[in-house]
Amino acid sequence: MKPVLEKRERSLGTKLSIKGERCNSPKCALVRKPNPPGSRSRKRFRKPKEFGLQMKEKQKMRFIYGLRDSQLRAVFIEAVREGRAGANGVLSLLERRIDNVVFRMGLAASRSISRKLVSHGHFLVNGRRVTSPALILRQGDVIKVRPESAGNKYFTGIAEKLKGYEFPVWIKLDLGSLSGELVGEPGDIELPVDIGAVVDYYSK
Repeated sequence: MKPVLEKRERSLGTKLSIKGERCNSPKCALVRKPNPPGSRSRKRFRKPKEFGLQMKEKQKMRFIYGLRDSQLRAVFIEAVREGRAGANGVLSLLERRIDNVVFRMGLAASRSISRKLVSHGHFLVNGRRVTSPALILRQGDVIKVRPESAGNKYFTGIAEKLKGYEFPVWIKLDLGSLSGELVGEPGDIELPVDIGAVVDYYSK
């Protein structure tokens, strides 16, 4: 699976942090092989048209959050339903997905691992076990590692590892209980994506 993920980053020419910390090391695919996969030359390509640029930005967003096209489209549909179809509204929904929140809390090294942990039922939301990585959390929701899962290898010693970790200001984390609460709206999220182009893509 790893070569496929690395090819995605190389084909788009952008670090997407798909592999977590690996993307910040010399092992990063774009550091080792900066050229697009399948091409050893540096031949010029035609400058993509507007639709092609929008498609590229959409692909970046898909790969960053690990979503299928239908799942990302569903997020945009929900944003429209809520009357927040702009870039901020879409980004807020993506950031408040439980798989992303677990990743932002530092409880998983990547979003793909986070999705697996959620789907295996290792977390409680407001005291209830959840298994859907697509669940959108709301302000005031409390997410916690299930007591029965605290001994899982993914969580062993995690509190010590997270000391000094800079959490997003919209998440309040209690390392003692391995629980977090959404205390605000996601903001100041920096992504290597032109979100406006993605909004335009799905608005057609």
